[in-house]
Amino acid sequence: MSRKGSNSLQIRQYNERVVLEAIRKLGQASKAEIARSANLTPQAVAGIVDALHKAGYVVQAGKRHGQIGQPSVLYMPNAERAFSIGLHVGRRSLNCLIIDLSGRVLHRITHEYVYPTPGDVAALALADIARLQAHLPAALRERIVGVGVSMPYFLGSWQRDLGFPDTIAAAWREFNLPDYLIKHTDYEIFFENDGSAAATAQLVQGRGAAESNFIYLYLSTVIGGGLVLGGNIETGPHGNAAAFNTFPVARSRLSSVEPPNGVFELLQRRASVFVLLRHLRAHGVKIERASELASLEAAAQPYLREWQEDCAEALAQAIIGATSVVDVEAIIIDGILPPGPLAATVSLVQSFVAALAPEGFVAPAIRQGELGPSAAAVGAAVLPFYANFAPNNEVLANKFRVAARPLLRGNA
Repeated sequence: MSRKGSNSLQIRQYNERVVLEAIRKLGQASKAEIARSANLTPQAVAGIVDALHKAGYVVQAGKRHGQIGQPSVLYMPNAERAFSIGLHVGRRSLNCLIIDLSGRVLHRITHEYVYPTPGDVAALALADIARLQAHLPAALRERIVGVGVSMPYFLGSWQRDLGFPDTIAAAWREFNLPDYLIKHTDYEIFFENDGSAAATAQLVQGRGAAESNFIYLYLSTVIGGGLVLGGNIETGPHGNAAAFNTFPVARSRLSSVEPPNGVFELLQRRASVFVLLRHLRAHGVKIERASELASLEAAAQPYLREWQEDCAEALAQAIIGATSVVDVEAIIIDGILPPGPLAATVSLVQSFVAALAPEGFVAPAIRQGELGPSAAAVGAAVLPFYANFAPNNEVLANKFRVAARPLLRGNA
């Protein structure tokens, strides 16, 4: 079922979520606009909006004048009705933030490290949850609906590429951060891989909010991705849908990249930021983190361009391959690159797709994401909202452990 409503009384609970999500996406809207967005009758929406308003999930945002008839009352999410904390554990940094129901980031904390050790990450996570909680007035802290955690499924893997010490890789294989947080906090914990979490952020409050079917590509230390079909995040039976890092592509042309062992190269060895930083260092550029790319000296620009072309060609190959199997409307490319280098890379991807596309291939729109380095952390924070408030197939099937709760009291 799509993320559109139905007027059947049996799924009133689902329709409440459809309406609330429509209001969150529209920002401010009249009941008529909400009804059109949610694909519900005006009568059904009027009752649900009034109930959401009474329960405190939405507030009136004034009136729209200048139209025929009575001025329209506008509604918007009540930002202080719920809050969520998001933690993104990356291979080079830990990013933590808290958002309100409107999606606004209220406060963020970032820690950088050479390598993430489980003990250090766990201690920082607990301390940051306490700090973010304390950022709210005491009366609002009970409205935190959960903590979302996003991280690579195999954080200690790819030791040859990333240089992870064996001891740290082994420690992560034995340590379960979500379980640790469940035991040491009072909040419900929601976990997802970083690519799917970032895709969730794009779906709920990024550029993906205008799309129902898209592939999300995230250029991070190691490239990741996510898949959205019919307005729902699809993670697959093993949670690795659209991971993309192991997608086979042609060999790299970069002098800093070793030849692959087999016929194909892996996409992560052409389209990951660790490859870019290694390529720059191989040509004498002193650089440690992607954030430094914004102030890259002129002498280093040709090497950045070499990687961008190599990366974009590989992404184009992966996009053509993936969309030959899964039909989507758009490809959204985001990442930890500064806006300028990211925009140039996306433009090159568009050119390569056009040049490499075979006859009969229907090319999706290729767009740049707008959440940047914060996408995975925002996505983590969105997870508790997505579970508690968003419509999805699991709500109807009553499978998701939290999403089946009614928003409003008295609902069956």
